[in-house]
Amino acid sequence: MEKELTIPENVNVEIQNKCVKVSGQRGEIKKEFKYFFDIKIEKKDNKIVVMSTSDRKKVRAMVGTMIAHIKNMIKGVTEGYTYKMRVVYSHFPITVKVEGNEVQIQNFLGESVPRSAKIVGNTKVEVKGQDIILTGPSKEDVGQTCGNIEQACRISKYDRRIFQDGIYKVEGD
Repeated sequence: MEKELTIPENVNVEIQNKCVKVSGQRGEIKKEFKYFFDIKIEKKDNKIVVMSTSDRKKVRAMVGTMIAHIKNMIKGVTEGYTYKMRVVYSHFPITVKVEGNEVQIQNFLGESVPRSAKIVGNTKVEVKGQDIILTGPSKEDVGQTCGNIEQACRISKYDRRIFQDGIYKVEGD
């Protein structure tokens, strides 16, 4: 079982054991693959080759997953990832601010204590009125930051059909 991936010209890939480091014009991403199968990652000329001697279904799936992760890393350092979120409220106006590595959500459902969501990795967060724009080279970090912001605005004590206030993802990969 073997799968190949061509490396673009302006991207540099380094492989050490189970660690893959991809760097390009938008930054650098490093990922360590933790697996228990006999899978090898090699760089041959201008290609990344992920191979295994086993033909088991789980091993084939893991090879495909690793190729997909490396593709996402290459796309991240060349194009980057952008998610767009929107602040929605009908009862109390919500104020969103970025402070350090956290997003502060104030006056959510009239609460006096602000809610906070952690910004993961190299994700950049911009607040433009009712829109929040998340950008970064790592798809996992940008997606996790988006999920953290949505979870910080989760409603538990009210009827969600009536209280639809929150911050929701409207665009993204």
